[in-house]
Amino acid sequence: MRLTLPLLVLAAVAAAPAARAGGTACWFDNGVVVVPAEVLGIAGDYVLDTATPTTQLADTQAGGAGFAATALTGRVRLAGLTLDDRPVGVATLDLRTGALPTPIAGVIGADLLKDFVLDVSFAPCRVALRRRRGRRFPASAVLPLRWIAGVPTAEVAVTDGTRAWRGAFALATGGDTPVRLSDAVAQAPVAGASKELYPYGVLRPKLRALGFADDLYEDLPAGLIKALDPALAGQIGAPLLARYRLRFDFPHGRLLIAPATPPDRRPSARRRARSAGSSHRADR
Repeated sequence: MRLTLPLLVLAAVAAAPAARAGGTACWFDNGVVVVPAEVLGIAGDYVLDTATPTTQLADTQAGGAGFAATALTGRVRLAGLTLDDRPVGVATLDLRTGALPTPIAGVIGADLLKDFVLDVSFAPCRVALRRRRGRRFPASAVLPLRWIAGVPTAEVAVTDGTRAWRGAFALATGGDTPVRLSDAVAQAPVAGASKELYPYGVLRPKLRALGFADDLYEDLPAGLIKALDPALAGQIGAPLLARYRLRFDFPHGRLLIAPATPPDRRPSARRRARSAGSSHRADR
């Protein structure tokens, strides 16, 4: 897909003592969701990213705690839940977390979240993690979730102004750009462009339009990601997802979406047109 050119910090605390069972306050800044958690005894702030396949500790944090291996197993405390015997990798996260104003201990990935129902609100920022759906969620749209390359995806419609297309996009609560396209899908001149189009780069070309959850968005800041799977067309990041309240009902394979604010308080421009993407109405 060709792109058009130019185109309150949370204290580092253990989640279990600080959080009400099943939920915790979070922090949304620089386009990512950060939560307090404890991973293998290391309490701190963690990026919560539904589009990262595996849970990770930052190598500096792991080294400081005396871990020499890069593949670990142990206890994770998050949002009032204690999860034992969870696999945890060790990775260098400096590029990913360097723009955040507080040290980041690691990333909570999709592997840890996939057996639960995850609720995410962005303003105020709060996440809840439950084994069951919990209280009623006033969904205005429901999208089926499909797992590709270890992450949940939803179908999204996109266009560059001359060609319309749709595909499976990863849903990234830890992605700091509204939309990124797989470099296997993007067409010249973007596919051969600078590394600055990729995560941690500075270029943000514009995508002409995107349809998601019955909304149409135009001229979104965009970028590229490395092709991880032929079926994965791109990534929807937290700056776009933050326009909603979300329930990732992983056990039932669906994403429930509600307005970020009640209808009588929403700007009229927020919902400009019905998208070409598929979804159905629900009140669940």
